[in-house]
Amino acid sequence: MPTQVLAYAFSLVTLCFVVCCLCGLVLFFFRTERINATLKHPLLEHGSFRRFPLVIKTTIFQDYFFRLAFPGFNFGMFAHANKQLSHVDPKRVPFGIKVPIVGFWMSCWVGLIAMIAVWVMLLLYR
Repeated sequence: MPTQVLAYAFSLVTLCFVVCCLCGLVLFFFRTERINATLKHPLLEHGSFRRFPLVIKTTIFQDYFFRLAFPGFNFGMFAHANKQLSHVDPKRVPFGIKVPIVGFWMSCWVGLIAMIAVWVMLLLYR
């Protein structure tokens, strides 16, 4: 049983890595301008997206993710993102804009949890 669960968790980590890489490529190299033109993050009023460091770029995309995936949450980072992007209606955002953002960040978070599970199982069953 533990080896089956370990294999499943490792497969999930691998799948999340592949999805994160594909969505990241689309997000950062092909759809950046279209996404920012549609969602209009307030930080973009201070400068061009290309001039920001990678940390700020990923923060902007994470705010987009929180607004699109969790529009009703009003605590912590969710509340901050929902307040900053209150002008965005998640139901009206085109599917082609949502997929790279949600795919990138969801695969990051699910992959992180799966990776922790893999390490815990490796430590418990060595």
